[in-house]
Amino acid sequence: MTTIARDRELPAPAISPENQPFFEGTAQGVLLLKFCDGCGRHHYYPRTICPHCFSDRTRWIEAKGSGSIYTFSVLRLGTPTPFALAYVKLSEGPTMMTNIVDCDLDALEIGMAVRLVCKPATDGTMIPMFTPGAIA
Repeated sequence: MTTIARDRELPAPAISPENQPFFEGTAQGVLLLKFCDGCGRHHYYPRTICPHCFSDRTRWIEAKGSGSIYTFSVLRLGTPTPFALAYVKLSEGPTMMTNIVDCDLDALEIGMAVRLVCKPATDGTMIPMFTPGAIA
């Protein structure tokens, strides 16, 4: 069986001064993460204070835009469906809740390599999502 993900209307995200650089990155097709100079770890969701060590010595870095599916669920009820909701383990370490798009949803597997794609929300803000495949 083949189930292709449908495009669906994405609500506009709440943009704040704290996360604005993140969405400026997605507008360019780039995933930005916060990196803590205090403990040397990346974190997602973007915030000024490191959730690992509570340091305020954080800065933006450009992520590779790759990872692997940690877990996922294909939603088939309601509208519009179907679509895949997933946790993606980013190459830099953090786990990100996202959608898996532009693929056969029945072929998804835990551990599958994925790469970044950005899709527009209703206001045009680009939202980070992933599709199967390694970065070329």
